[in-house]
Amino acid sequence: MALLSHQPAVESAQPPLPLPRPWKEEGSTLAQDNAAFYHRYQRGLKGFLRTGLKMASLAIVTSLIVVLAWFYFQSKDKDSSSSESSEEIDDSSLFLSSRNSIPHGIGHCPSTQQALLPDLPAPVNVWAPFTPQEASDVGTWLRAEERGLNLTEATRSTPSDNVIFDIQLYIPPKDAVLAYLDDPQTVHPPSRFAHVAINQGAAPNPTVGNFLVGPLPISEATEIRPLTEIYHNYEVPFNARALVDLEMAEERDYFIKAAAPLAEAVKDLFGGELLGDSNDTLLVGPSGPKSYDGSWRKAWYTWRWDVPGSFLHPINFYTYFDMSGTDTSQWQVVKVVYHDQFFPSVESFLEAWRNGTFIRHPPPEGTRESRLWSSRQRQGEPRDLDHLPGPTQVSFAGPRFRVDPATRYVTWMGWSMYLGFSRDMGLSLWDIGFKGERLIYELSPQEAVGHYSGGDPFQSRTAWLDRHFSMGARSRELIPGYDCPRGAVYLPMDTYVATGNVHIERAICVFEHDLSIPLTTHIGPVEGESGAVNSYVLVLRSIPTVGKVDFDVAGTANSLLKTTVGQEEVELPWMDEDWGNTMMQGKIIREYVEVEDDSRSDYPPNGLGNYAIVNKDALNAWGNPRGYAIRPGQSPTRLNVVGSKLLEKNANWAKHNIAVTKRKETEPSSSSIWNGQLPGAPPVDFDKFFDGESIEQEDLVLWINLGAHHLVGAILGSAMFADVEVVLFHQKPHAEDSPNTKTNVASSSFMLTPMNYFDFDVSMESLNSVTLKDPAKVGGPFEDNGVKGDWYCNVQPLPLPAGASSEHEKGERKFDHAKLNAMRGS
Repeated sequence: MALLSHQPAVESAQPPLPLPRPWKEEGSTLAQDNAAFYHRYQRGLKGFLRTGLKMASLAIVTSLIVVLAWFYFQSKDKDSSSSESSEEIDDSSLFLSSRNSIPHGIGHCPSTQQALLPDLPAPVNVWAPFTPQEASDVGTWLRAEERGLNLTEATRSTPSDNVIFDIQLYIPPKDAVLAYLDDPQTVHPPSRFAHVAINQGAAPNPTVGNFLVGPLPISEATEIRPLTEIYHNYEVPFNARALVDLEMAEERDYFIKAAAPLAEAVKDLFGGELLGDSNDTLLVGPSGPKSYDGSWRKAWYTWRWDVPGSFLHPINFYTYFDMSGTDTSQWQVVKVVYHDQFFPSVESFLEAWRNGTFIRHPPPEGTRESRLWSSRQRQGEPRDLDHLPGPTQVSFAGPRFRVDPATRYVTWMGWSMYLGFSRDMGLSLWDIGFKGERLIYELSPQEAVGHYSGGDPFQSRTAWLDRHFSMGARSRELIPGYDCPRGAVYLPMDTYVATGNVHIERAICVFEHDLSIPLTTHIGPVEGESGAVNSYVLVLRSIPTVGKVDFDVAGTANSLLKTTVGQEEVELPWMDEDWGNTMMQGKIIREYVEVEDDSRSDYPPNGLGNYAIVNKDALNAWGNPRGYAIRPGQSPTRLNVVGSKLLEKNANWAKHNIAVTKRKETEPSSSSIWNGQLPGAPPVDFDKFFDGESIEQEDLVLWINLGAHHLVGAILGSAMFADVEVVLFHQKPHAEDSPNTKTNVASSSFMLTPMNYFDFDVSMESLNSVTLKDPAKVGGPFEDNGVKGDWYCNVQPLPLPAGASSEHEKGERKFDHAKLNAMRGS
């Protein structure tokens, strides 16, 4: 019989009502205690069965009372919760118990905010992005008249003005950082510098200028100089510039003005309008890149219905827009394509429309409401039991990781790392260590490419490098319970854009995830062989596509070890006439890659081998060089369209799965924000990283290419952005990709796994494991290392600073109960 009662919340950290389990009493063995427990359990069970029939009628009556009581307390909960929306929530405890059954309990988690703050190995995160105040100070200093930069505020600028496009942290030199991290008590952190990009439209020869400003904070010592050392082509042509948000809107307005002569024909042929007002039923989007070498700036604009998921509603009308130079009066539409019919000018298209000398197609059928199938509104009939909330992952004992929100430092199960965040690519991880030993200096995404294919001017002429759109600045608020599980910790981030600061309150989430499969498990006949270890991972949610991994494996002297598996025919002395004198068997082949040029490789086919970063001078207890192997995860693809002029030189990193180079301060990234517009003359040419240098026992950088080939139909081919390398084929439509592609297939990953780095399986250190004494005996004795996983509690969210401004970063950790109530209500 179950009795459900509603109890008030308790502030005690004591775990409620644990499950009965084997225990150790004074002066007894574990086996004896277990035997006594199960003997008492069996006696109670027999007694319960004997009285079961007598209690049947009483059970029915009591059950009805319980159900009525449950509905009563539920209704009281709903009434009281609405009146407490602005007050502290009283997380109540539920206890479920029954005679001769196992009691369960729910209560508060013992973890507190202070317990979750890690000890900082160094008090300053040298990779932390600029605070809004730091970026503002740099901007004010640059705009001072004595700088002579002739800058215009972005909010009132035109293409012929000088505008600050970007202010972000310039990553300090690795040597200076390591000196500080290794001795933070006596060594000062390296000075901060800003990488500033200025669109110089007012110059006689307009270009994009890159400058280094520092040291910071602003002082008499602060200087500005051209930043040339990290680019192969320092002069970025103005026609390849990236746009501030206002300029993107203005470029669209200029297009609408230039396309005005087409308005009557568009209305007649499609029944839609694009006039730049609130009644527009059409919108447009450009192809990319908009330039090849910077000598011109042009793009095919695809016309679409203005509805949610507009990229799924092209109207088969395309116009080629020339926006070269800074004189907007010269910008014009120069070509038109209507239903695969090409017209070399607007005039020739209009003449054919007036005279009827082209193949006219009937206007599209349907209304705006009929096109809303591409929105995120729920469709179809509800499924059985789907009105119930699905399973959720909760850390009942409280979070097992620590986060310092001020420095963005995270620790978990011996692992540690600092977080960085850039406007270009978003989240990056720094100084990743295990048990105090540095493994990876930098792990950061570098670029994301979406290469399209299709039979229309837009798809056949589009290959986006998404860094151009400032992926970090365009990060959105993560949705609790969907993007990240309940109980996750959220971190805010700030980035600078030309029009001001962009604050993202929930830019990053951190949570521990149960993989629901044991990391190791085994049952054997000998005592000590049987047991299992739970498998958990720490997740820092981001969207990296191309990973840059700067390895420091047992020091900064590393080599690239290639291991493959072949086969050989051997003759063994014990072979006899039953099997013959020879046998075919596998053969392991190990070789070191000596120079950078030979390191650009693909994963061994059929999983027969791997690549590893090792230190030949640091051996484990078994005499093998310590290292970490690179293994393919989900979708280990690479660019399949090689030789396209759209990606001629600006995405050479995508040709192979992995590449290794000697680390240089002059090669911080495989791409730049302007690479996407300059496939013929990119500022960063990845091919030039490979110049025959030795990679034996050097400080190495591993460049990893991730991607997913996305085969969809032409109707889905107009998507403007892609999170990973995407190839769109003109073929039979894939309806399930409407309105959005699925993350379970459009995902990619890689794994870094220890390869002789340790002397044994370090997962055996985990307390979250069990050893069975007698696996053949149900309920037999076992060892759980004192970790009791059979009690439950409500997780208290981790209070974090309310923002990422300098005041918040330095100050208090407050808990906003009103915000929590609102989140729970939603």
